Amino acid sequence: MKEINGLEDICRIQVKFSEIDSMQRVWHGSYITYFEDGRESFGRHYPGIGYADMQRSGIYAPIYDIHIKYHAPLVINDVAIVHTRYVYKLGARLDYSYEVYRESDNKLCAVGNTIQLFIDAQGQLMLDKPDYYQAWQDKFLHPPKK
Repeated sequence: MKEINGLEDICRIQVKFSEIDSMQRVWHGSYITYFEDGRESFGRHYPGIGYADMQRSGIYAPIYDIHIKYHAPLVINDVAIVHTRYVYKLGARLDYSYEVYRESDNKLCAVGNTIQLFIDAQGQLMLDKPDYYQAWQDKFLHPPKK
C-alpha cells in the first residue's frame, strides 16, 4: 500500500461492556466500529473528507470492502489505540489502513483496511472524484510549495 505524506490519525477508545462477547473479549464486529471511529477522528484531524463534509455535499462514500485480522484480544475497560492511515489510490475511492493496539502493553490486537466508493445523491456509483475530495487531496497531498 502506498502512503503519501504519512497522513495518520491516532484515537483512543475505551472498551465498553456492550462490546464484549460471551468469552469476555471484545466481539469481533466491534472492531468495525473502531475502524469507523478512526475514520471519524481522521476526518476531524484532516478536514474536508469527514462525514459532515459528505453530508453537506450530498455525496457519500459507503464501505465497499473491509478486511480484518485479529492478533490479540481486548477486554472490558482496556483502551484501544486506533491508528488510521490514508492510503492513496487513483480514482474515486477512499482507502484506509488500521492498526488497533492495547494501550496497557502496546500489543497489536487487530489490523485491517477499508475501501469506500463514492455515490451521488441518487445512490449511483461515481466514476469521477467529487469536488470536495479533489480539493482535500490538493490541500493535504499536494500542498503548494513555499
